[in-house]
Amino acid sequence: MRLSARRAVWGLLFLAGACVVVRLCQQALRCPGGGPRGQGVSVLVRDWRRVEYRYGRDAPLVFVGGVPRSGTTLMRAMLDAHPDIRCGEETRVIPRLLALRQAWGRSGQERQRLEEAGVSQEVLDSAVTAFLLEVIARHGEPAPLLCNKDPFTLKSALYLSEIFPNSKFLLMLRDGRAAVHSMISRRVTIAGFDLSSYRDCLTKWSRAVESMLAQCMEVGSKRCLTVRYESLVLQPRATMEGVLRFLGVPWHEGVLHHEDAIGQLGGVSLSKIERSTDQVIKPVNLEALTRWVGHIPDDVLADMAKVAPMLSRLGYDPNANPPQYGQPDPAVVNNTERVLRGEFKTPANLKGQPPAFLNGSDTDR
Repeated sequence: MRLSARRAVWGLLFLAGACVVVRLCQQALRCPGGGPRGQGVSVLVRDWRRVEYRYGRDAPLVFVGGVPRSGTTLMRAMLDAHPDIRCGEETRVIPRLLALRQAWGRSGQERQRLEEAGVSQEVLDSAVTAFLLEVIARHGEPAPLLCNKDPFTLKSALYLSEIFPNSKFLLMLRDGRAAVHSMISRRVTIAGFDLSSYRDCLTKWSRAVESMLAQCMEVGSKRCLTVRYESLVLQPRATMEGVLRFLGVPWHEGVLHHEDAIGQLGGVSLSKIERSTDQVIKPVNLEALTRWVGHIPDDVLADMAKVAPMLSRLGYDPNANPPQYGQPDPAVVNNTERVLRGEFKTPANLKGQPPAFLNGSDTDR
């Protein structure tokens, strides 16, 4: 009871804070000529050389998502190694705001109260658009193409595709047994997942993947691409060639060597507190591919097809331990040997920035 009350209090505080954000955004959007869904909003950002970048709702944003521990961090690090792309660390606030927006739209009574208070769906969409654009544009260095990596954002892919009409989506997929073992062994707290139970986590994984895949399919193949973690690890060149082609970005060899760009100007910025950082400092390797084998309880393995039906739907054999994921590229085999020799250590400073990094301070409408 005490824990539930505490959660309720925190929930109310977060809701109150979100309402303040919406009210501030609503006030900021009251300007002549403002169109629906934040059409007139743009954000000006300057890089360390004072080169200006302007982003609006028509910017070709990229959203990288999937169930946590499915390779979203590796994907965004490889994209960050491209000189024309910036993803940056997880914002954590974006999926929370999207969940609130979804709740406001789903509850008929709450929607009616908002409408009577003058906060229409159009106003909410404009406020959400402005908020997301500000966070995505300003939480890292500017670049010609911005991307956001918050795993659960792809539960709102359809909504994001509407408020950002030129956006694209990368849905990372991974064998659920590997993803869940990573969650449990690394104690990655995810709301609603019981880390003491493989059965519960696999069930929740299956439901989450099903929801995100449905959103991706509704958005359409021209705007949402599914990328398998196993393919990214085994055949990184071919996989990233497909990803960059989908995004309309020219090939750059640096995406295959993201570890060399960590902390570099315009390169990969990593946080010391993100759970995947100790893995992403290494080159693409096979170390984590089948680490789950031998750790899942026998009773869960026996029921795997029923516990996680999305395994079969995604083409994974629920009875194979381990499945045959494919043959690795020679370069990946070499990387793995170097990793096993312990050649890669955590950099002393993961958050290096250019000393004169400057952000523009004006938000135009």
